[in-house]
Amino acid sequence: MRVEPIRCYRPAPDKAATFASLPYDVFDRAQAASYVRDHPGSFLAIDRPETSFSPDHDMYAPDVYAKAAELLRRAATDGTLLHDETPCYYVYRLEQDGRAQTGVVCAASVDEYLDGTIRRHENTRRDKEQDRVEHIRATGAQTGPIFLAYRDNFAMDTLVGLASTAEPLYDFTDEEDVHQTVWRVARPAAVEAMTATFATVPCAYIADGHHRAASAVRVCQEMRLEATRQAGSAGEKDAAPGAEASPAPYDSFLAVMFPASQLKVMAYNRVVTDTAGMAPAQLIERIEAAGFEVAPAQDSPTEPPARHGFGLYVGGAWHAMRFSPEAVASLPTDDPVATLDVSILQDRVLGPVLGIEDPRQDARIRFVGGIEGPQALERLAGTDGVAFSLFPTSVDELMAVSDAGLLMPPKSTWFEPKLRSGLFVRRLR
Repeated sequence: MRVEPIRCYRPAPDKAATFASLPYDVFDRAQAASYVRDHPGSFLAIDRPETSFSPDHDMYAPDVYAKAAELLRRAATDGTLLHDETPCYYVYRLEQDGRAQTGVVCAASVDEYLDGTIRRHENTRRDKEQDRVEHIRATGAQTGPIFLAYRDNFAMDTLVGLASTAEPLYDFTDEEDVHQTVWRVARPAAVEAMTATFATVPCAYIADGHHRAASAVRVCQEMRLEATRQAGSAGEKDAAPGAEASPAPYDSFLAVMFPASQLKVMAYNRVVTDTAGMAPAQLIERIEAAGFEVAPAQDSPTEPPARHGFGLYVGGAWHAMRFSPEAVASLPTDDPVATLDVSILQDRVLGPVLGIEDPRQDARIRFVGGIEGPQALERLAGTDGVAFSLFPTSVDELMAVSDAGLLMPPKSTWFEPKLRSGLFVRRLR
């Protein structure tokens, strides 16, 4: 893979803990406004600039994105952000509940995103992309790193291990009790070794950040076209034969590369606001007819113990739900999407039984990250709805789908812990 070190703005060490924030898309508008009120020096004020306006202000208006640019400029001039002018890598470790994952902050190739070397498993929505496109255009910066995974590489593990023996650049525990540690890798020999080792990695997978990646690439393509147009207008001659052009900032996007074995995936559960007019007993009967075994849960609330197991909450009670071995045997063995639990639930229950034909657009369905716990599903389902808890999709399943060039159903994976935004701000101009 073509992976490069980055030049970036980053918070002063004494401000990193208060400046860094969770990604923009884990908050709804009210939650973002509340968080910024309580944390006025947080990067979230830049990431969600509508928090500077009244709740009824159009959050996609031009003055909102202009506010993001203003706040970023202020942070770059008041000592909050420092400018690292030397191209370097950063080793970024997140530790939670006794488990650690350690990645490398870098610039990933736009061309490798376009040619499929950086592999995707989800579609994106154009309207959600557009918000981040406007944010990048206004700020001239990539501010949200794309979470990439790669199959484990012993040589890279060794280099990362060596880098993490040095004195850390940042070392703090955030509000979610995630211990965040960052080391700077600037020594030329170490930078060259990391670049060369990444060149032996055949591909990477977007674990989280499909919309951020698509938006970053769109802006980079726009900047490329503009640079080509300006070069043509200026009548620039081609480079000398054999000369290799230096990569421009718009040839890559901000990413963090993690070895796949270190990642933790949680379930992405489903809540439907109603039972499509069925009483609980009738709904269970329809689910059983679709190939599932359903029984009252021994423990309440319930979480699935294994693949092809589900929790069903309806009528104020939890049930254990399992896709029967006979039904599993009927699934196509050459389709890695069809065997996913999220697909089984959609294809056998949500669509034909509950009428959720398009889960991306249907307002009756809500997706709930596994971090919320079963109690959140009970609350959201209430007395009239139905909730399903799922066994987490594995990283191996994600990679198999991506390798086949296929797409998962929406909201198939929830990765924890989330990468903090604001620790690395990569300017494009």
